[in-house]
Amino acid sequence: MTIHINAAFDGGNIRLVAIEGDRVDLEIVRDRESDFFQWFYFRVAGARGRQLTFRIVNAGESAYPFGWPGYKTRASTDRHAWRMIDTRYEGGVLSFDYRLDAELAWFAYFAPYTMEMHDALVARTALAPGVVHRQLGTSLDGQAIDYFRIGSGDKPVWLYARQHPGESMAEWWMDGALAWLTSEAAAPLLAKATVHVVPNMNPDGTRRGHLRTNAAGVNLNREWHAPSAERSPEVLCVRNAMDETGVAFAIDVHGDEAIPANFIAGYEGIPNWTEDHGAKFYEFGRRLAAHTPDFQVEKGYEKASAGNANLSMSTNQLAQRFGAVSVTLEMPFKDHDPNADAEFGWSPDRSQALAVACLEVLTGMIDEL
Repeated sequence: MTIHINAAFDGGNIRLVAIEGDRVDLEIVRDRESDFFQWFYFRVAGARGRQLTFRIVNAGESAYPFGWPGYKTRASTDRHAWRMIDTRYEGGVLSFDYRLDAELAWFAYFAPYTMEMHDALVARTALAPGVVHRQLGTSLDGQAIDYFRIGSGDKPVWLYARQHPGESMAEWWMDGALAWLTSEAAAPLLAKATVHVVPNMNPDGTRRGHLRTNAAGVNLNREWHAPSAERSPEVLCVRNAMDETGVAFAIDVHGDEAIPANFIAGYEGIPNWTEDHGAKFYEFGRRLAAHTPDFQVEKGYEKASAGNANLSMSTNQLAQRFGAVSVTLEMPFKDHDPNADAEFGWSPDRSQALAVACLEVLTGMIDEL
């Protein structure tokens, strides 16, 4: 039988270089009009009963090669359960072995959340009582920027994800958040807050299989100071909607390639920084760490020094623009090592559960914002 490698589907990304016996050499394709690449997602057919060695030969040229050591590829035969498999990184090549005991197998950087899955999430959420849906605008490829308004309280809360489309755990988080927000459990929060949700900021990059950019090769999380219809209509329409509502609290949901833990980053260094403003951000992190073993506050990014915050990034822009308690949430492609799972690592289920934990902590803090 002939081995077939295919990534010509929603969110797929890989290029076949060569097949020599049981060795399959591959390359990850760069984001369009960009040098970013790291996300991969592909299917293998025609190899049942064989053990193959897969080698991603350009891994060392990827956007974050320091993220490969300690990383484990996700594999699935049903596209529902994504298990970690042993993965090696040496000499700029990422490699893993896999015996195909089924007709088909899929491999991905992380459990995918495709645009078809996004459309299903939007459809079921829009049917829930009390939910208002709007299309805020369209992407460069003409896809909808979907938005939900839930609740009637005075405090405007914004949740948005997938600025970087290869960070699929971010929309798994949104899946869990929207399920909770449309349940009875959310009633205490929704009495005091109106929650505005954009589950996918970058539908073009998601469908195209990009790591970090939109259809024009633009990193959306460097556009918040001056978004434009030509480069970043996705940010433009969302920021315009935020200007209409104001923002008291916001979570921008991401994934991190290198750090094996969940953590948050804030807005230290903005011109309008005050200790009282920052204290509310730190308190959210402390309460979240106390609330779930799947969060910690020891590991994270270096803080910007006074006056040196990058206002093109959404968290800094919203904290400066609105005085918001603005949070960047990062989840790992590896595992949350302080509370590890040897089979699945950091996973869709855990991403969904972390969303609930975040919103439960927010409920307890809403009066303080």
